[in-house]
Amino acid sequence: MPEFAPAFAQVTALFADLPTVPLAIALAFVFGVGARFLGLPPLAGFLLAGFALNGLGVRSNAVIKEIADAGVMLLLFTIGLRLRIRTLARPDVWGVASLHTLGTLLGFGAAMYALASVGPGLLGKLTPMAAALIAFALTFSSTVFGVKVLDERGESNALHGRTAVGILVIQDLFAVMFLTFSAASAPSPWAFALVGLILLRPLLNALLDRVGYRELLPLFGLFTAIILGAGAFSLVGLKPDLGALVMGVLMAPHKRSEELSDALFGFKEVLLIGFFLDIGLSGKPTFEHLAIAIVLVLLLPVQAGLFFLLMTRFKLRARSAFLAALSLSTYSEFGLIVCAVSAANGWVDEGWVMVLAMATSLSFFLLSPLNIKPHRLYQRVHRFLRRFERKTRHVEDLPLEIGDATIAVFGMGRVGTGAYEYLRRRYGADLVIGIESNLEKVAQHQKAGRNVIHGDATDSDFWERVHAAPHHLKAVLLAMPEYRSNMYAVQQIKGGDFAGFLGALAKFSDQARMLKAAGVHAVFNMYAEAGSGFAASVDDAMAPVLNPALDPGTTSA
Repeated sequence: MPEFAPAFAQVTALFADLPTVPLAIALAFVFGVGARFLGLPPLAGFLLAGFALNGLGVRSNAVIKEIADAGVMLLLFTIGLRLRIRTLARPDVWGVASLHTLGTLLGFGAAMYALASVGPGLLGKLTPMAAALIAFALTFSSTVFGVKVLDERGESNALHGRTAVGILVIQDLFAVMFLTFSAASAPSPWAFALVGLILLRPLLNALLDRVGYRELLPLFGLFTAIILGAGAFSLVGLKPDLGALVMGVLMAPHKRSEELSDALFGFKEVLLIGFFLDIGLSGKPTFEHLAIAIVLVLLLPVQAGLFFLLMTRFKLRARSAFLAALSLSTYSEFGLIVCAVSAANGWVDEGWVMVLAMATSLSFFLLSPLNIKPHRLYQRVHRFLRRFERKTRHVEDLPLEIGDATIAVFGMGRVGTGAYEYLRRRYGADLVIGIESNLEKVAQHQKAGRNVIHGDATDSDFWERVHAAPHHLKAVLLAMPEYRSNMYAVQQIKGGDFAGFLGALAKFSDQARMLKAAGVHAVFNMYAEAGSGFAASVDDAMAPVLNPALDPGTTSA
């Protein structure tokens, strides 16, 4: 060991002398790929990369912090683009968020103060105020983690996804209020002028209509989120992140809001790597920090259980409550900020900032594998969890009626709608039904006269909720944009007694192969077959031009 220590010191000194950002990018890539090979989401690798950089003596710098801040701003902006104010007004959103915050604050605060009388070190230094502030920091769930895992599973628009995102936004608002009142200086009186941002909406809508589809579209998003939103809020002493969220909410009603969110996806994903790296680079942990962080992580099932219990009391089904609770069962970057501000004001010991950083990192790392295939996890425990359901159901969790339909199209986006229209013309409107997880899209389709109902193809309880006998459906088309959603739906369907035709959508050839191997009869590869589909659709109109003799109204020269 004595011979090893100098060598290790030389290695860490070498890495410490290297440019931080290139080294961070290299390690983030290596650890991210390693996590993917192990079946974990890349963010788990990014967290490990941050701790590895820390262990090598590398420290965070202004560049990484700026990248991390920009990533969080873009994340909140894209949340706002998909958010509807009426979602926040739902009792199962603000009610669950408020009661969970209150319950965690009282329970964790009392437990931590009780430990202060017998605990050594940091625990022994806790005052009643410090215990309450740390408990408050522990009430938050990670917006970055929750939204990211929902996006990766393609479930942001499902009931449990919208519920989870709404709860996250309410929690973020609680954090913003705390930070506003705890600041050394109050927000500027000019903060009231931010209401005037609403007047910019017509101008921003007109610009969004005219920026086209190439580089100006994501640049418009960056300008709106970081300059107008975050910049304006920062100037008047409010949280820049909140400004980005507000600008997203203002732009959400625009018909191109989803397209704008998609255009920013790549920027957001890359910039958020800085956030995960910065957590690992936040300071030097000690064994005491690690021990307390592990104890806090062991309390996460209590957090998740409280979320689940509250959601079922608000009439959500066990499945919806379970999936939403699982995506919320981490500690939060906002909790870190609350703790850091409290430490800066002298209200808590600075050591708690590192404890929260480690607990947050560990919660990300441990919850990542569980959030990859949460539907399978629910399937194992659904009989027990369904005991907590109420007899009355949430309006979006009511049983499904498919009538006499024999063909079901899951996912009524652009491709699904096109498939639905074709099948309706060919087989008749009564025999075709569309099923969509986004309630707003359901309302739009129903207004257009389509036979579309609300449902979720990834729902392991779906076939139990369909009142018609399973053999009434002779064909199922899975037109959801996310491969994981389509694959899981295939597994659910094949696990039952459905023996009809099964078709699915894919974007890449390897996805098409795996879907066929899972039992799908026909897979349409969107990218590979787009060209042939285009040619087939214009063939009739093109034929007379190539061979004028085929056109009755044209005579050859």
